[in-house]
Amino acid sequence: MGFTFTMSLNLLLLLAMVATNLLSLYHLSSNLQSPLTATSQPVPDHLLRQLNTIRATINHLTRHQPSSSTTTDTDDSKPTIPPDLLLYASLSPIASACHNHPDLLHKYMTYTPYSACPSDSDLAESLILRGCHPLPRRRCFSKTPSKPPSSLPRNPFPSSLLDSNVLWGKYSCKSFACLAKENPNLGFDLGTEISKFMTYKTELDLPIPQLIQISKTASSPIRLGIDVGGGTGTFAARMKQYNVTVVTTTMNFNVPNSEVVAMRGLVPLHAPLQQRLPVFDGVLDLVRCGRAVNRWIPLAAMEFLLYDVDRVLRSGGYLWIDHFFSKGADLSKVYGPLIGKLGYKKVKWAVANKTDSSGLKNGEVYLTALLQKPLFRSVL
Repeated sequence: MGFTFTMSLNLLLLLAMVATNLLSLYHLSSNLQSPLTATSQPVPDHLLRQLNTIRATINHLTRHQPSSSTTTDTDDSKPTIPPDLLLYASLSPIASACHNHPDLLHKYMTYTPYSACPSDSDLAESLILRGCHPLPRRRCFSKTPSKPPSSLPRNPFPSSLLDSNVLWGKYSCKSFACLAKENPNLGFDLGTEISKFMTYKTELDLPIPQLIQISKTASSPIRLGIDVGGGTGTFAARMKQYNVTVVTTTMNFNVPNSEVVAMRGLVPLHAPLQQRLPVFDGVLDLVRCGRAVNRWIPLAAMEFLLYDVDRVLRSGGYLWIDHFFSKGADLSKVYGPLIGKLGYKKVKWAVANKTDSSGLKNGEVYLTALLQKPLFRSVL
């Protein structure tokens, strides 16, 4: 079967090349028979179209021709590229970064259509973090918990989280109690989370009541926002109690962040930091960048992120940089000037030493800044 397919492609290639040569000879002979002039005659449009069509056919056939070293009379192996990947690529463009990781992409798209999807959310996140986003769609049925709850709490700070709402097979911990015990700061201990964003302990803190009051005083109300790298959605949960809608971009990283955001009645966006914010220009009142945005992000990526934030904020909207950390010298020489390029008003700008072991070792500092986009901007 493979031999017959290869022979058919070779025959098509041969016919295409012969046709190309005949057209070239025809055009050459017509030029030789005509008298020499100061300017050569243009190639007829219909010949150019035919030549381009033939060349495109040759390129297409060559690109899809099976390798002679792997094609045998009895070759019944599956094609190298998963069939559904080829099908999807013909319907919609695939992110260019996906082509840099063909092994991961092929593994992700190797599945049985119309059946259960593989349990490979970790593989999906590996591709997303490498810039392969959005991922290609698949024609399979995702696995969900078999016993969904009959009701969900209206309070985004419920007394407990139901373990039955999560498929724990892919995670190291198998319960929320395990997660809270392993690291209380991950956001799964709601008894701890309920006090966040409400109190003023250091100059780096910006309590939500103060934020709301600042916006009212400036006649720039906050109704819609995005929390970039928001973990389990505690900031969005607290803002919900102030009648402010905030969606949370989050990745799981071997813990059920997205599931918990949804369990709290909020919207999780499974999106990496390098992705363009999936909202239209000038529609948001607030963008908060939490600790996920820090000095480990490449400088160019940071700059694109800041200008994307500017794109989605309306005039008078707020950018809240919350506990950004970097080396002290870098903040004054690199990140401060980078943020300053936006031309935003500094409503709050607080810097303090990072006192954990990493901060003391590397001379790191924290920055918390609330910046307001100007109402008018003159761009040269």
